[in-house]
Amino acid sequence: MYTLPPPDLTDAEPIYRQLYWRFRSAIAEGLLKPGERVPAARALAKELGLARGTIDSTYSLLTAEGYLESRGQAGTVVAQGIEAALPTRVVAAPYHAVRRQQPVLPFQMGLPALDAFPRKIWSKIAARCVRATQLADMANPPVQGLPALRTAIASYLQVARGIHCTPEQVFVTSGYRNTLSLITHALLKPGDRVLVEDPGYPPTRSLLEYLHINTVPLPVDADGLCVRHAGDARAAIVTPAHQSPLCVSLSLPRRLELLEWATRQQAWIIEDDYDGEYRYVSRPLPALKSLDREGRVLYAGTFSKVLFPGIRLAYLVVPSSQVAHFVQVSQSFLGHCPELTQAIVASFIAEGHFARHIQRMRKLYGERRDATANGLRKVLGEHIGIDAQPGGMHLVLRLKAPLSDRLLVKKLADAGIFAEALSDWSMVQQTGPGLLLGFANIDSQASAEALGRRLLECLTG
Repeated sequence: MYTLPPPDLTDAEPIYRQLYWRFRSAIAEGLLKPGERVPAARALAKELGLARGTIDSTYSLLTAEGYLESRGQAGTVVAQGIEAALPTRVVAAPYHAVRRQQPVLPFQMGLPALDAFPRKIWSKIAARCVRATQLADMANPPVQGLPALRTAIASYLQVARGIHCTPEQVFVTSGYRNTLSLITHALLKPGDRVLVEDPGYPPTRSLLEYLHINTVPLPVDADGLCVRHAGDARAAIVTPAHQSPLCVSLSLPRRLELLEWATRQQAWIIEDDYDGEYRYVSRPLPALKSLDREGRVLYAGTFSKVLFPGIRLAYLVVPSSQVAHFVQVSQSFLGHCPELTQAIVASFIAEGHFARHIQRMRKLYGERRDATANGLRKVLGEHIGIDAQPGGMHLVLRLKAPLSDRLLVKKLADAGIFAEALSDWSMVQQTGPGLLLGFANIDSQASAEALGRRLLECLTG
């Protein structure tokens, strides 16, 4: 008789679904043949150390879909003809493999600490929201987003980022790119000039250029964007909390100077606050939007760094004078995040889990940043320098040898290590060769040292 492999207890997929796919694969591969009897539910539960109800759920699902059939006292057998209906090359790939992404590489950028996310709490809230779904909830969601989520976001921003806004000013989007697209269609037109940081986030430039917006690079120094170089433009896109990628903070004089420029030019400031919560040398700085008295700042936030990127959820706070216009433009952007996901996040915030999670992550990231930097310095000391940064989720490694950071990134990729070349983030300003390495998923200094040795081989080989 076919022996069923035991389930993976560390897998996020329910055990009954894992068993379901193991049976399906066995049938497709001919390991279980039509008419062959499968183990009795009680016996299989005892063999695998599982609850009888788990096996019953598996068998019920397989029977309902026609893979198994019950023959009373003769037991449960594989249904006749099933192997012809489901070719091996289709069925052999189990459902959980469809959802499986490629493994997360060491130093992956833009990823929070996935191992520290409160999945049990999240799962309970998600299950509760699913059970509470009404017929009306299955229709098209509101254009601006779920009211409960917009209210929760507005409340959070007032406490955590110093932004006073109403829920009506909050627009829920499906990510930063969707946010920027919405702003561009609402406030800009092809040919407009937009100031961007140099070095700066590459997708910002590529999206604007795709929409035929002229990007004008401004240099960045230790105090952030060099506003004195700002000329005539329709908008400026900045990352004031932790400049992307150098992680410096925009100083208060520069913030005031930028706001004065926007008022004088009647231009817009788009504040990309992608990870402003994660500052380790002091309390997080208030958002630039908190200083806005003329209604010139649009605040773009995201849940990809504070929750997880797969959620595809972000938000935009627009000046009150622009709410009606943005509602009108949003009619063309109905492909927002599903309402069920929004409901889960709204509950996660309202019940206090979000604030506690941020606090835990701020402490954890401070520890992991130090451990990663210390581990890399210990192994790579004479070959690199590491920028002193007040916050953020990645390290900036400066290469002391005149090497190509782009070529080094390719060598690291072949060695199974993720890195981004600092040169790829620059337009005009010469920053020198460097690597951007995410540290949020590096769990110890020992891990950093081991990765540092692999990095050293690529660096000197």
